[in-house]
Amino acid sequence: MIFWEIAKRNLRIHMLRSSLAMLGIVIGVVAIASMGILGNALVSSVSESLNAVGDSITVSPYSGGGGGMGPGGGGSSSSTSMKLSDQNFQQIKRVVAPNVAIPVYQTSEHMKIGVGSDDIVATIYGLPSADVPSLMKLQSGDYNNGNSGCLVGSTFARDHNLKVGSRISIGTDGSKGTLRVTGIIEERGMSFDISTDNAVVATQEWVENTYNRNKDYDSVVVKVKDGDTATVKTAIEKQLNKHKDNKVVSVTDSKATLASIYSTFSMVTTFVTAIGGISMLVAGVSIFNIMMMSVSERIKEIGIMRSIGTQKKEVMSMFIYEAAIIGVIGSIIGGVLSIVAGYLICALMLGTTKYLITTANALSVGEGVCFGIVICLLCGIYPAWQAANLNPIDALRHE
Repeated sequence: MIFWEIAKRNLRIHMLRSSLAMLGIVIGVVAIASMGILGNALVSSVSESLNAVGDSITVSPYSGGGGGMGPGGGGSSSSTSMKLSDQNFQQIKRVVAPNVAIPVYQTSEHMKIGVGSDDIVATIYGLPSADVPSLMKLQSGDYNNGNSGCLVGSTFARDHNLKVGSRISIGTDGSKGTLRVTGIIEERGMSFDISTDNAVVATQEWVENTYNRNKDYDSVVVKVKDGDTATVKTAIEKQLNKHKDNKVVSVTDSKATLASIYSTFSMVTTFVTAIGGISMLVAGVSIFNIMMMSVSERIKEIGIMRSIGTQKKEVMSMFIYEAAIIGVIGSIIGGVLSIVAGYLICALMLGTTKYLITTANALSVGEGVCFGIVICLLCGIYPAWQAANLNPIDALRHE
């Protein structure tokens, strides 16, 4: 088609100007798509870390300050007088049935790992042995089968060179006894129930005997397998917080917390993508200016074309083609470079690129490419319309 060839010829004649306009589109597409990739990767990373605890509810003593984050997100409650009684636990257990309710002891203690090592302070959880498998998975070793054994988190084991069979002296100078590591807990990441990655997990009986605890629990974790977490949460609050002026427990729903986190990440992703969109709009203004210059420089040529019978729509198509060529080539190049940029951003900020190849990221790149093309076409419509509607006689007289 002759008008397509004329459009390509004009771009070749003004190669530098066309290349700069194309560069603006490339930058805009890269900004939009790479920010979308980063946002999607952050959401995927958080989802992978938190999905394992998305079915839990944490019940802790009411402190008057709201729900809090439970033992997994806040400090140990064993340092205060607020506890959950065995009666509270039995009430929770009945309300949530057939779901599993797990009573949790939590304290911080000095401990020594190995001969000649320095004392450290770490969190110790006390859990019923039978309930441990439903709450956590092991990376190696076996679940604790006796009061002399314990499990340790993967981060704790790595930081202190612990293996299955290692021994830990509890208390200053081993005053609380010694525990043998029977298993290493698989990394759980951020959690809303209990944070085991950097902790020691002993049996319920060991904590009761060692610290004279008499079923006064720091929290109760409910693993919701049957029913919605919101429904279970409401049932617990209805049973234990009957009197609004005398609340007994604070209940944290992990799914509701996750939904809030995902909503926040979605807003952040939208915001940073919008910032990238600003650069695309700037590129669009640049293309609009270039197209207007192209029309101004070719007024006499347009007059000649119109005088020999070229129709308005054909003149208009010639300038639309120019904008389309700039938009398509620039957007495709930008799409390819955005994948490279996304790879580098994920590697630097998240330390992994496993979240790069996803459907969401493919959509982000596609949206960036389409947006770039649409912006170019929109910015080319008015200059093309103006060129098509020039008066042929006036155009021929133009110098």
